[in-house]
Amino acid sequence: MQKQNEYDNKRKKTLRWGYLFAVVALGVFILFLTRIVILQNTNVQEIKDDYINKNYREATLKAARGNLFASDGSILATTVMRYDIYLDFKTIKDTIYSNNISALCDSLGKMFGKSRGEFRQKFDEQRKKKNQYYTLVKGLDYDQYDRIRKFPIFKRGKNKGGFIVDRNYKRELATTEIGAGTIGIDNGEYSSGLEGAFSKYLKGTDGKRLEQRINSSQWKPIDFWKVQEPIDGEDVYTTLDLRIQDIAHSALEKQLVNFEAKHGTVIVMEVSTGKVRALVNLRRTESGDYVDSYNYALKDNIEPGSTFKTISLLAAMDDGFIDENTTVNVGNGVWTYAKQRISDGHGGGIYDISDVLAKSSNVGTAKLITKYYADKPQIFLDHLKRWKLFDKMDIELPGITKPKIVTPKNKRWNAATLASIAYGYSSNINLLQLATFYNGVANGGKMLKPLFIDKIMKDGRVMYQAQPEVMVNKMASEKAIQMMTNALTKAVEKGTGRSIFTPNLKMAGKTGTARFEYWLPGPMKYRASFAGFYPADSPKYTCYVMISEPNTAKGFYGGTVSAPVFKEIAGKTFLKTPQNIEKEMLVDKKVDLNKMVEPNLKISVNNKQMPNVVGLVGKNIIPQLENLGYRVDYKGVGRIKEQFPLEGTTISKNQRIYLSLQN
Repeated sequence: MQKQNEYDNKRKKTLRWGYLFAVVALGVFILFLTRIVILQNTNVQEIKDDYINKNYREATLKAARGNLFASDGSILATTVMRYDIYLDFKTIKDTIYSNNISALCDSLGKMFGKSRGEFRQKFDEQRKKKNQYYTLVKGLDYDQYDRIRKFPIFKRGKNKGGFIVDRNYKRELATTEIGAGTIGIDNGEYSSGLEGAFSKYLKGTDGKRLEQRINSSQWKPIDFWKVQEPIDGEDVYTTLDLRIQDIAHSALEKQLVNFEAKHGTVIVMEVSTGKVRALVNLRRTESGDYVDSYNYALKDNIEPGSTFKTISLLAAMDDGFIDENTTVNVGNGVWTYAKQRISDGHGGGIYDISDVLAKSSNVGTAKLITKYYADKPQIFLDHLKRWKLFDKMDIELPGITKPKIVTPKNKRWNAATLASIAYGYSSNINLLQLATFYNGVANGGKMLKPLFIDKIMKDGRVMYQAQPEVMVNKMASEKAIQMMTNALTKAVEKGTGRSIFTPNLKMAGKTGTARFEYWLPGPMKYRASFAGFYPADSPKYTCYVMISEPNTAKGFYGGTVSAPVFKEIAGKTFLKTPQNIEKEMLVDKKVDLNKMVEPNLKISVNNKQMPNVVGLVGKNIIPQLENLGYRVDYKGVGRIKEQFPLEGTTISKNQRIYLSLQN
């Protein structure tokens, strides 16, 4: 009986515990179901905001910007990789830290020129704080990174040595032969020059990666998960020719210095293609140096002065009003028309049409244009419209201005306006537009759009190849174009451009001397210009030179100030062979020509094996590697001193090649 009671009591106790467990389990289950219902009815974004966004974030993984090249493959601007180093002290084991910290601090002290004690003190402090993302150094180049990653502790990598590397890109100019103003920038907020013009090809597509919050101000990248890999930008080959650019830059700068001018511009176009082979803009700084910082060729509209007479007279030639037999009496070189005094500033008499242009007669030009178009000025203006002189040019470079020419619809128009337009006033046009007109005459009347892009490449493949674009198929009759070419040739041989005449090269061109801000009191200000093409009988290049505000005591006429720049450019780009020019330039830079390799040396990557390029000239090898689809980071100039990967290493198309160059 006693045993029965003990059994019953034990059974009751077990049942009570069972019931209690069941109640607790039921409560937990109900709580779980309640939580599910709450989660199902809670906005997912709220959960993300409450948890994920507080601890993780998506960060931009920058794409490498494509390289900007000259037409011959010389790099103008390139993207180089820079390395930021961070340390995760929580990852480093105590034994590894204690056994190697002294050697590490010693290595860092030697590398950065600091005491080992300074590094030791900082590291001990950060280790006590268990800092997982301590900034050690930023902006290392590859050689520095390659050195530091082999230091004690660091050589164990991220998981054991706490060595965290963040790679980023920096844009650098690779040549001093083309100024920063011409190459330009694109920093996301402001763009200019070639960089801004072709940014849509160069910039690539940024990727994304996940970062984890370490503390209130630090985020640590999570390497094992990248939301999106970046797509590097395409490589853009511009039309600029470094040899011609260097010649134009040197000739312009020399003349600016000689005449103490404020600024100047040179444009060189290839006649048959419209490709801009040189674009130089230089202005004087307070220190007296000349720098490329503003694109006067595109961004400034100016009254062109006498270089516009070519435009005016071609209209009359095309309409058949004037020909080789046309004469005009300029009297004593002074003429009053519609109460406006027009003067030549030199002798008078009876001029034929080539004399009017050769002697740059304001009176002769104004008399001819007003004689035939005064009653119907729109016929004359229609020629200018047909030649796109009222239109803003559709080119890649940003900031180009729209021409402004006074018309009868403008309140500034009066009886004398047509005469003013005829010899280069009452109109404001940018220099690129004027150069394009002259290039059209040189091209037999076919006006081509100025091109700044040659081709676009990606991973060794040509994605786009530029072709000449016709703006005006036939500017004027064949007879009118030939008549104008003859007149421009005479202007150099016997006219205002005769100071640059040489029997070795037949040149055609027109001087221009324009006074500006003439309505203001004070010293007179002038722009001296020369526009033309060469050789005159088979034009290859068109060149427009403008020099603003020369010292009038030294000279201010186009034939004296700007024409010599044209002559020097013409002589060095045409009379001498490219090989001779290159040799002269290299000798000037004190490079030993006997040590130069042949410029046509070709390299190849066989069986995906890295070739040996040590000892070769970098400017010859780097473009070839780029064209084969590899991305090249390099520093220095001259011959290749070091390479990574080493010869024989298997390399893939997305792998970077690092080169160290030295003269």
